[in-house]
Order: sequence, then C-alpha cells, then structure tokens
Amino acid sequence: MQQYGIPYHEKTLGQLFCDNSAKDIVDMLQQECDKAGVQIALQQEISNVTFADGQYQVVTPQLTRQCQSLVVASGGLSLPNLGATAFGFQLAEQFGLKVLPVRAGLVPLTWQPSDKAVFEEISGVSLPVTAEANDVVFPEDMLFTHRGLSGPAILQISNYWQPGDELKINLAPEQDIASFLSEQQQQHPAQELKTALAKILPKRLVEKLLELQVFQNQPLKALNAKNIERLDQALSRYIFKPNGTEGYRTAEVTLGGVDTNELSSETMEAKNQPGLYFIGEVVDVTGWLGGYNFQWAWASGWVAGHYC
Repeated sequence: MQQYGIPYHEKTLGQLFCDNSAKDIVDMLQQECDKAGVQIALQQEISNVTFADGQYQVVTPQLTRQCQSLVVASGGLSLPNLGATAFGFQLAEQFGLKVLPVRAGLVPLTWQPSDKAVFEEISGVSLPVTAEANDVVFPEDMLFTHRGLSGPAILQISNYWQPGDELKINLAPEQDIASFLSEQQQQHPAQELKTALAKILPKRLVEKLLELQVFQNQPLKALNAKNIERLDQALSRYIFKPNGTEGYRTAEVTLGGVDTNELSSETMEAKNQPGLYFIGEVVDVTGWLGGYNFQWAWASGWVAGHYC
C-alpha cells in the first residue's frame, strides 16, 4: 500500500481501512497482475476439469487450457449475488479431498417472531456490548435491525453460535451497573429508574426493556439492594435466542470447506493430488473481522504461487 501511495487509517482493534475506497486495493492488484503478464478471462463458466499424464485440462465453452499446476481460489458460498458457487468444493471432492460441512459465517442473526415484533421498532439503534456464545466473548458494537441483530460483535460471535443456542449480551460492558445505580440513588433519589438507565443505554432501548418488563419504572429511592442486583444481572447477561442467521446472502465468509489436513501447510498443494492447490476461503480457514480473511487469502496465494 505504501508503494502505491494508498492512504489508510487505523480503527479500533488495529483494523486498517482505506481513506478513499477499497477500489484502491483492487486497482493495486490489477496493476500487479499487469506487471506479471497475467491473463484474466472473465465470465468463463468451467464445464470440465480433468487430470491425465501430469497435466490438468480446464474447459469452458470459450476456451481450453492445460497446465501442470492448478490453483483453486474460488471462494465460498458467501454473497451469491457476486457469483459465489460451490465449484471449489465440488472440484475438491472430484479429486478425492475431504470437504467439511459449510455454513454462513460473520453473519447477522435473525429474530424469533416474538422478539421481532418488539425490537424491529428500534431498528438503527446501536451500542457497545459484549456478545457471548459457547464460552466465547466478543466486545464490539451491536446494531438492532428490522431482521435481527448485526454489528461487529454479532458478526464475530455468529461463527461460534449454533442453531438453538442462547446469546448472552452485556448491554453495558463499560459500566458497573450496580455501582452506577447506587450512586444515582444517593445523588438523585427522586429520579425515575428509566431516566437513570437512559444515561448509559440508548433511550429507545430503555423504553423497550421497560415494555418487556425487564424492570419496573419507579423512583430510585424505592430500590433496595436486591432490586439493584437483579437489574444488574438482567442487563449484563441479557438473553436473546436467535431464530437463525441471514445466510449466505449477507455473510462475509463461509465456514467449513476443504479440510486443511488434505493440504500441505507449506505449499497449499493437495497431499494426494500433485499440482492441485487450494487457497483462500475455499479452504476451512476462517478469521475474525478486521482483514484476517483477506490476509489468509493473500498469504495462502503467495505460498502457492511460490511452489506451483
């Protein structure tokens, strides 16, 4: 990026973003391909791949190519409107490689009908949370949408959530709720509880929690220690039980894919099929948000490119 003068900035958790547009990265890669004399053939639907006498043959309706090394970088099933297909998985199985079950990853979670009826009205509300599923916790922002929960914290935790699981959300991770309410009670005893909570949570969310009877509105002076402890627990471990995910349509990655045990970790070549390489998302390697999946795609491609 420095070589091409692409301006970028760092966000939370060390994530790097282009100042202008991600198109700057695409242009950079295009120029690198041009330097190397890469021929790019677009809109070519591969109809057949065969291997004989140490040579692969790739056939499309428009062209036929032969090669000793074939690198499969076909991605997963995420974002099918961009052309994602199961081609890479099918090709791996054709040559005897094990493919692990796939599912959408880094994906928004959807409401149960009862929750949708309540929370869709606060679509657009976001707040910092910690999201927990199966003993994995992610601290980041969460976003309420018409369809369910999204935002970085939810996308991250979706990789560890399984259908039927509960999702534990700390709605105020940066605040000791019990201490906050005790202080507010001493300083403003006549203040209503919902007014106090609106100081640390979005007002529209507080109104929904009141509607759901997560708490009863009353003057702070009416709260006792047990009330405060109960409310602390309710808000720091709020339970959602998602109906499912939004699926591959909005998923950023695909979990599962070509089993890494089938590939050389040094070259990305199939152990039992000479000259056949799998890189990037088609392989069962999935990273967090923040560029990790791009890094994996580029790193695995670099390795394969040096050995194929």
